[in-house]
Amino acid sequence: MTRDTIPADELLHKAHAIGQYYGFTPLSALTLKARGLRKQTGYPESLAALALDPVAETVASFLKQCRNIEHVPSPRQPLFIWHTNIAPGRPAQKKATIQFHALGTDRAIADVVVIRALIALVRDLFHEEPVVRINSMGDKETRARYARELGNFFKKRANVLPEECITCAKRDAVEAAELAILHEYAEDLPAPTEHLSDASRKRFEDLLEYLEMTETPYELAKNLISRGNIWNDTCFEVMVGERRVAWGSRYNDLTRHFFPGTGMSATGAVLQIASEGDTVKKPAVPRLRFSFVHIGDEAKRLSIRLAEEFRKAHVPLIQDIGVESLTEQLALAERRSSPYLLIMGRKEALEGSAILRNRATQEETILPLLDLAERLKTVA
Repeated sequence: MTRDTIPADELLHKAHAIGQYYGFTPLSALTLKARGLRKQTGYPESLAALALDPVAETVASFLKQCRNIEHVPSPRQPLFIWHTNIAPGRPAQKKATIQFHALGTDRAIADVVVIRALIALVRDLFHEEPVVRINSMGDKETRARYARELGNFFKKRANVLPEECITCAKRDAVEAAELAILHEYAEDLPAPTEHLSDASRKRFEDLLEYLEMTETPYELAKNLISRGNIWNDTCFEVMVGERRVAWGSRYNDLTRHFFPGTGMSATGAVLQIASEGDTVKKPAVPRLRFSFVHIGDEAKRLSIRLAEEFRKAHVPLIQDIGVESLTEQLALAERRSSPYLLIMGRKEALEGSAILRNRATQEETILPLLDLAERLKTVA
């Protein structure tokens, strides 16, 4: 039976560990660094015209906090952040929220890392194998085309569909489609992927290819749709049994309200669950021994798959999967002062190996990827 309530301590501990191994920085850590520089600003006035669903409201609150601490990512320095409303030293929230976000990169790796982190968290929390259902609503061009197709669909079926769907379609065809799906009248509903623009189709194909190359399980879900004035392109949900436990999507259109003029790409996901407990304890964080840096698509794909092996073996390691620049990864490793670097480039990825460098002596050892986590534990 799927768990309905999870202790807040467990939620915080597992989210913290998964964030570390998949390369997500806690928003709380960034907020702490920005102490004294933090601004208190409200929501953008332009946001008032949008009808935000509950998940969008959660994401909007997250973006407001990022803006207040003046953390603006860039393609060279994207931000992979996780956030929760569970705080150490405070009473447990009745409704816990855990979020994973990738800001500043349009590449498919951002979506995949968010999805993989969610899969790991859901698997740990619910002790069941989750199902990831995925679709694409495309860009503005696609959504306009799709809305017209939906409008024609409801007009042609005005005599067979429920009156509430037809009435709703006159106001908002996408909302009417959601209603039809809810009441299981969507067997012949047009699929948004059939109307993707060339750019959106390429983006969706890149994502599916990346999911397959990283052996990330997923299902195509043609009736999974999202509202166009908030979400764009990829949307996905994580299911346990018949229950949705997490929702995610690209939300470039939403970021423009908080960071105008940046053209910022963003993807994120939100998991919500009832929680319980007294005062939340601060999770124990072992001293980091390894910083894993990688360059090139082959190495990046392998690092995503290796993250679970490191986590299950409790190797004290951290990595920044979504950061493309090797220089930036090395700078982050330097700030963390971990004694060892684990390095993988294209050559090592193709050969099935990684380089272990002792930062104090600069001595390097080549290690095979087979049983790598166990080999690192002997060093740690």
